[in-house]
Amino acid sequence: MSTDTGTTTPPRATRKEWLGLAVLALPTVLIAMDLTVLHLALPTLTADLRPGNTELLWIVDIYGFLIAGFLIPMGAIGDRIGRRRLLLIGAVAFGAASAISAFAVNPAMLIAARALLGIAGSTLMPSTLSLIRVMFQDPKQQGAAIGAWTGFFGLGTVIGPLVGGTFLELFWWGSVFLLGVPIMVLLVVLGPLVLPEYRDESVARPDLLSVIMSVVGILGLIFGLKRIAADGLSLESGLAIAVGLAVGALFISRQGRIRQPLIDLSLFRNKLFGTALGMLVLATLLSAGLQFLVMQYLQLVRGLDPIQAGLWTLPITLGVMIGAMGGPTLAGRMKLSTLLSGGLVVSALGMVLLARVSGPSDLFLAVAGTAVIGLGLGPMISLGTGLIVGAAPPERAGAASAMAATGTELGSALGVAVIGSVGFAVYRADLADRLPEGLPASVGTAAKDTLAAAADVARTLPAADGSRLLSVAREAFVNGLQTTAIVGAVLAVLLAAAAATLLRTARMPGPPPLTEADDAANSLEKVDN
Repeated sequence: MSTDTGTTTPPRATRKEWLGLAVLALPTVLIAMDLTVLHLALPTLTADLRPGNTELLWIVDIYGFLIAGFLIPMGAIGDRIGRRRLLLIGAVAFGAASAISAFAVNPAMLIAARALLGIAGSTLMPSTLSLIRVMFQDPKQQGAAIGAWTGFFGLGTVIGPLVGGTFLELFWWGSVFLLGVPIMVLLVVLGPLVLPEYRDESVARPDLLSVIMSVVGILGLIFGLKRIAADGLSLESGLAIAVGLAVGALFISRQGRIRQPLIDLSLFRNKLFGTALGMLVLATLLSAGLQFLVMQYLQLVRGLDPIQAGLWTLPITLGVMIGAMGGPTLAGRMKLSTLLSGGLVVSALGMVLLARVSGPSDLFLAVAGTAVIGLGLGPMISLGTGLIVGAAPPERAGAASAMAATGTELGSALGVAVIGSVGFAVYRADLADRLPEGLPASVGTAAKDTLAAAADVARTLPAADGSRLLSVAREAFVNGLQTTAIVGAVLAVLLAAAAATLLRTARMPGPPPLTEADDAANSLEKVDN
């Protein structure tokens, strides 16, 4: 259908595209699950592999950091060799790395396997979102598909603990990783049947130096934060942070000078793009970080077994899903800045509830607070992705998709590292003042490592001493949870004010109508089955 202006109406998706979206949900949900599925497995994993505090944090978040570090170069590779092809290659690699993780025999092996999982996962995320842009060209259908994509990611994040709890009740801790194997097999079988291929052979090979610099910059910064959490501020941690920031600055400078940058800096000339990306990172940081601590509270403070703790995440799941899936619907009925700032205020109220948790008896407050946090942050997470992708011109849609996925992954990983590090730092300092007298120095040192380690060492002591140690360790952990919740509430209120101000004229963008030239180009670039 053409118009007098020489444009054509974007084609509407058929049943095949919607089936393809369902297939793309498989890797999206799984990648998100792997960010949180370990939260409940940590106590049994710690008892088996005995990682230190720093090793424990690496086990949890090396996966997310490497996904974030490699997303953009993998997006460029997918544009060059084919997005479906990269998706299927990544699925095979992800399944293999999952099996290795499941049978790790020491912390180093598990960290290495989680790193491989992260690199494999980075091939999946940009492929899913960029294929959605190809499959759904009608503005309303594309908005619904992107909303569903963010819903899939949110669903995976919150059902990870529930599924993990079920598997931990029935099997050993490594079984949580084996979930990825059948899901990836299903993706490899169904993907070629319902997903189109899309590639642009004019895209140059990714700049290797930029890839190295992006990963070094991210890992240097996070390593420094981990060392501060483990041992306090030191020359080593300060140097790592300085190196990370310096390499990051050089990386950004290089992107403005080379012909084929990994990050197209011109995208940031659009204020909406930069604002939405920053808020997406911070929103996912708060959501993932606080959920990480609450999962520890349910099992180590409240004393729930894995399946019980998993079941108590259902209200949290409901809050996140209502917020993420309801955001696009409300965006058509009220001002976008009002919706997003209001949601952030709601999340701050949830954090206030969480800050009132004072011990094992406050289970309802912990669960209700986290559910309200998810309800409030859900619209920012789902609509933020749509704003980022839609704010970019059509020829830069692939780069924008990679940036949106990077923001989500980096925010989730930073949430565990930054919020988790703050919580652990408060725990360690508070426990040092509360340790019962008469305990061996080695016991105190081990207990200050993590709450899981404190619970483990308490079982080796006489009943009275073990009970006293576990009691003060739980009190110290709750104080860390309260502190991080208060910090999060302040940040959420500041974000709400920023959203009300910076997004006051923003609207959800839709893709422009296809020109006849665009239609012809698409027919050449999109290679169907």
